[in-house]
Amino acid sequence: MKLTQIHHVAIIASNYEKSRHFYVDLLGFEVIRENYRKERNDYKLDLKLGDVELELFGIPVSPKRLSYPEACGLRHLAFKVDDIGEVIEELHELGIETEPVRIDEFTGKKMTFFADPDGLPLELHE
Repeated sequence: MKLTQIHHVAIIASNYEKSRHFYVDLLGFEVIRENYRKERNDYKLDLKLGDVELELFGIPVSPKRLSYPEACGLRHLAFKVDDIGEVIEELHELGIETEPVRIDEFTGKKMTFFADPDGLPLELHE
């Protein structure tokens, strides 16, 4: 088996417009394509950041995500940044709260977490 890279990550949003605004307007993801699927009464938004794609599904009747206690499945989505302090400042200017910066005990790099509109943990890793 020869896997070459991660192609995309998919997440489900409870409020499509709010999550679209968060990922596109606030975080700066590029829109590749956006489709409303009438037969499913949902939206599928394909986004791009660097070489990785994010599929954002707007499914209004989805069950809420369990965070604490953490459940099996996707734990968080992490973004590599060059200057964590600069990105944190930008997030705060947008009204997005972050946890205190801490050092990853295995890599020795700075990291912190914030959340998307549905509470999905998002990480910044320097």
